[in-house]
Amino acid sequence: MTAPLFPGGVAVSRLRVYDWEAQDGLRGGSPHLHTVSSEGYVVTSGSGEVHTVSAAGRGIHRLEPGEVVWFSPGTVHRLVNHGGLELVVIMQNAGLPEAGDAVMTFPSDVLDDPEAYAAAATLPAEGTVDERAAAARARRDLAMRGYLELLAAIDERGPAALTELHERAARLVRPKTEKWQRLWSATVEAETARTREALARLGDGMPGLMAGAAVGRGDRDDGPPAFGMCGRLQTWEWPGPAPA
Repeated sequence: MTAPLFPGGVAVSRLRVYDWEAQDGLRGGSPHLHTVSSEGYVVTSGSGEVHTVSAAGRGIHRLEPGEVVWFSPGTVHRLVNHGGLELVVIMQNAGLPEAGDAVMTFPSDVLDDPEAYAAAATLPAEGTVDERAAAARARRDLAMRGYLELLAAIDERGPAALTELHERAARLVRPKTEKWQRLWSATVEAETARTREALARLGDGMPGLMAGAAVGRGDRDDGPPAFGMCGRLQTWEWPGPAPA
């Protein structure tokens, strides 16, 4: 093996959180959830919060340099920037979030219409920086509209409102899951199988994976940071197998 996967089959990016003011007066990115992947933050500079909605209810978690916070699939999360907030983001199941695992909290009528959702979620590939920023901000504002509706529904009807969002998200991503299964099998599942085999070999006194020792390096995208859901993203390309 000459190009090992990044440890654990995760993805890493650097995020500078948006400082755009939203409808409620707070500054930050687009609220969203992941349907199958956990996400973690390592705060590197600035300060802020991540607001969450989960099975445990609503929460506000401070973010300051050195803080580490993570959450499981289905947790609605919204990053709030109090000033200069930058994070290292660690995503489970490298490749799945980029393939549509993230679902933004658009209003219910948008979530129930796959074509409308795709149109609202997709940013233009071309245009000036200002034009792409305006499109990202409009997307954030639409996600905030649905998010504020979700909070109001939770206050009125309790956990049932979050369950309804989860059901909408599941219906929305269902057509993608066959491709996701192939991608996961070629990466995370394959790495788990290799570790299982290596443990068995070590149990027999054999070197196992050590015989194929190798070093990998990600290729940094040196272009302008991309417009992500929560902020400007610095990403890397990782070597690894393509999905079948």
